[in-house]
Amino acid sequence: MAKEFSVPPVVFPSSAGNPNVPHQRRAPGTAPQPFQPPRPSNPGPANPPLPFMSFDIGSAPASSSFSAPVFSSASVPGSFEDEPPLLEELGINTRQIWRKTVSILNPFRVSPSLHEDADLSGPFLFLMAFGLFQLLAGKFHFGIILGWVTVATLFLYVVFNMLAGRNGNLDLYLCLSLIGYCMLPMVIFSALSLLVPHDGVVIFLLAAVFVLWSTRVCTGFLVELASCGDEHRGLIAYACWLVYMLFSLLIIF
Repeated sequence: MAKEFSVPPVVFPSSAGNPNVPHQRRAPGTAPQPFQPPRPSNPGPANPPLPFMSFDIGSAPASSSFSAPVFSSASVPGSFEDEPPLLEELGINTRQIWRKTVSILNPFRVSPSLHEDADLSGPFLFLMAFGLFQLLAGKFHFGIILGWVTVATLFLYVVFNMLAGRNGNLDLYLCLSLIGYCMLPMVIFSALSLLVPHDGVVIFLLAAVFVLWSTRVCTGFLVELASCGDEHRGLIAYACWLVYMLFSLLIIF
């Protein structure tokens, strides 16, 4: 059984130590009162503003010395509007390629003046198209085509300069450009060979027509663009015929 004990009252002495002030006694079981600070006799506003914490943004006048920067495309150097097109930066002239292609489509009217400015963009497209048509026929000849064009360029370059002697002015870059552009009839022949059976006479007749087409165009360009080539037209035509005959055999067999 729990025993009940009598608790004596707690006596708190005064803070000043004055014996005249009566002691405060608290009855047992009563809760202590919370501390309340003394209030001033003349109360001011509820929340007085602190001088170092007051921020009045709207009262400050706007400064007229600063203005927002204005950016315009005309004032910025090197903007995108001043840059040339991407094809022009790469040296690819699509109009010139189209004119050269149209000039090859007519073997009886050769325009060598268009091919004085040599480029490799058109020949590269024709060689890739030639390899693509061969791939559709089940033949993977991309490496062979590029290798044969390189060997054919060196062959015609050496043969022409040997025939022309010191007066020949055919450079290797122009020779490669001419051979590549004159591959256009071979590209057409490669596309038509997909529709013609290879075990008849028709494929050989088409090969003869397109080989003569490429030979005539390439010979005309080489003779007109390089000096001292008119007197050796037959030998130059024979060298061009050998080159394009090899490509036609690559299509047939």
